[in-house]
Amino acid sequence: MEENFREELNEPVSPMGQCLDNTSLCLHILAFLEFQVPIHDLPIFSLVEDAFLYIPRFTSIMVHDGRGVKRWKQIEVKLEEHIIEPKFIDDGMSVDSNDKHFADYISKMAMEDLPRTRPLWQVHVIKYPTSNAAGTLVFKFHHAIGDGYNLMGVILSSLQRADDPSLRLSFPSLKSPRPKSISRFIMNKMSQYLSMPFTSVSEFGWSLLKSTLVEDDKTPIRSGVEAVEFRRTKLSNVTFSKDHIKEIKSNLGVTINDVITGIIFYGIRLYMQNIDYRSRAFSSTALVIANTRHIKDYQIVQDMLKTEKGAWGNHITYYHVSVPKLQDIPISNPLQFVRKAHTSIKRNKNSFANPLITKLLRMKNKLEGPEALAKHIHGTMRKSSLLISNVAGPIEQMAWANHPIGGFFFTLSGIPQSLVITVMSYMGMLRVTTTTEEEFIDEQKLTWYLNKAFDIIRHESIAKENIPKWNKFFKYVL
Repeated sequence: MEENFREELNEPVSPMGQCLDNTSLCLHILAFLEFQVPIHDLPIFSLVEDAFLYIPRFTSIMVHDGRGVKRWKQIEVKLEEHIIEPKFIDDGMSVDSNDKHFADYISKMAMEDLPRTRPLWQVHVIKYPTSNAAGTLVFKFHHAIGDGYNLMGVILSSLQRADDPSLRLSFPSLKSPRPKSISRFIMNKMSQYLSMPFTSVSEFGWSLLKSTLVEDDKTPIRSGVEAVEFRRTKLSNVTFSKDHIKEIKSNLGVTINDVITGIIFYGIRLYMQNIDYRSRAFSSTALVIANTRHIKDYQIVQDMLKTEKGAWGNHITYYHVSVPKLQDIPISNPLQFVRKAHTSIKRNKNSFANPLITKLLRMKNKLEGPEALAKHIHGTMRKSSLLISNVAGPIEQMAWANHPIGGFFFTLSGIPQSLVITVMSYMGMLRVTTTTEEEFIDEQKLTWYLNKAFDIIRHESIAKENIPKWNKFFKYVL
């Protein structure tokens, strides 16, 4: 296996990899493992060596060959240069104090670039207890190494189930659910095929306009300042029960993604209205990241590296979704936020917009080079109001070296936006992480409104589900 991996070490860096490591755009993935027990005795060096060092991207740097082509070159990895254990000033102080130091450390670390003389990753070992964990590992990966699908592959290959280490971790299936009615499925498909040309032109054209000419309004979630990606940020988390999300999904006849997107949009609008009432009707757009792989389930790293087409790498695209305005949708009808999210996401999926966007990006890279592609993607992000990225995590509780993990989430740094929202499922919970521009967005108020949006939408969906039953009852009584 090692020999097969070594053959790929001198391969060219992919166009997307070059784009994500550029003067115009430099993105990182931050993944957090929150342990339920102290990690002072965690054999981190041996664990990281076993988990990472057989993967080519984790032992390679990017270099230019004689023809100016950027390639991956294998080097010797010194783990002590990649594994970092910070020392807080108030060592041994209270949990509240540790929370503050942790937040400051993450904010500063997220902004720092990774040295180009070493493989582009770090592990930050934070042994101080916080309000969320007895100890925390923070993995920082340059996005050129791979995407969220690859990260899940590393997790699947390295960590164990807490209840039975001999069993492999399982993940929610990425397959589409089977239709309940074949006849309705066929009718829907026919309708989709008939409308697909118009929908594709409409969605692709609108996305192109949003990437080039049309810019979102400045609002309480979008400062619009230049180089916002270099400003300090703050992390906050909101956790929802997946069973409750499924309950809303069932009541409204939509998908889990529709529900969580509707909750996010409604919470954002409530926050915007509270900060500036006029902004309830301002134009805001979310840039949603999508996986372009045709693989239906997660693979372990070995399988990703063996596949001919290569599941490893950045196989991602994006599409735009408008955040509904409170002016258009009465605040008394919050379920319309979920329905509008459902309609927008479904329109995009039932079109060729995503493949067309991917082809456009490839053509731009081929004709103008990775620098031009990076500027285009940077401009696309900057002109929209927020980015949403969603990754499905393990169903069971994870453990590393018999240290159980109670929390698992991720975020992105280097995004030229004031607000980035990531969603991770783990152990029957959905964790929504907000990364906000410091001193511009009130992150505590935003998370309060996200919770409020969830409560309102859940309550309204339950009430809606019960209405037909009462109507039927009164019909027979009267």
